[in-house]
Amino acid sequence: MGNAISPCELIQGIGRSSLNPQDIAGHPALHRYVQEQSQSLIRIYEESPRLASVFATQQRWLLGHVGLAMHFRRDPNDRRKDLTVSRFIEVVHKNAVASRNTADAFIKEMLHYNIAEYVAGGDGRTHPLQPTAATIERFTGWVTAHLRTLDHIDGGNRLARFLERPDMLATLQPLVADGLLASKPVREPNQTFSLFIWLNNGGIVMDWLMSGINPDHAGLERIPTGVVSIGDFAKWLKLSRTHLSRKLRTAEELGSIGWLGQRGNSVMWVSHGFYEEYMIVQAAKLAVVDSAFAACFSTDR
Repeated sequence: MGNAISPCELIQGIGRSSLNPQDIAGHPALHRYVQEQSQSLIRIYEESPRLASVFATQQRWLLGHVGLAMHFRRDPNDRRKDLTVSRFIEVVHKNAVASRNTADAFIKEMLHYNIAEYVAGGDGRTHPLQPTAATIERFTGWVTAHLRTLDHIDGGNRLARFLERPDMLATLQPLVADGLLASKPVREPNQTFSLFIWLNNGGIVMDWLMSGINPDHAGLERIPTGVVSIGDFAKWLKLSRTHLSRKLRTAEELGSIGWLGQRGNSVMWVSHGFYEEYMIVQAAKLAVVDSAFAACFSTDR
């Protein structure tokens, strides 16, 4: 993702120690905090479903992070670091995020839906790209949701400090992208989580399932969710009911979900194992964000 040392990396050695995934996963109130985080991400989806679709699967989520990191690492004095279609495809391929064809199709879709735009001048292959202002705004919401969760965990004031210096997004996000690409728990999650991350809007599916769980029930083997109707769930997600039902059936065969009564027409439950898979990934992701934040901001909390 680039070798240049950003200003915030220079102070990494004098910053506080960031939380590790074990610290986060072991917090007794983690579910309540992650539930609030999931609800924030759901609101972003509801406000802009098309834009939220950029992060709808794990692959698209990582593609979006790669593109943003390349944009923020642009050097106005070095056109070789511009975010262009060809450079994006090469970086995606180098990091084994997706095939060249998938990366190319992703960029074309981002341009079509005004999630990204061309910078003035140039042609289609060498023409610099940039995310639109709306894209940056929605991504800022993603960052603030995760900083709020981290503050809940240890009583920090990351969010307030970030809001005082929103320009730091340009140095924070590339470090987050690097961390996500290097994180095995994020890139190679367990079985049921993997099943959903390849579903369109799969991340939102899991956020919705987990956001409807009563935190007091998190220790049960079968944890009730807020989902009753597959049809209503699919409609809200703008997914094919058939496609969603197929994924849920596979998850049911794994023992990861089920229904307290009639299938598809009663309260859905998730297994404790699936819940733990979800929380492990959340803890790993939060640790990446915290490490990036610690590298970007001063020690005074």
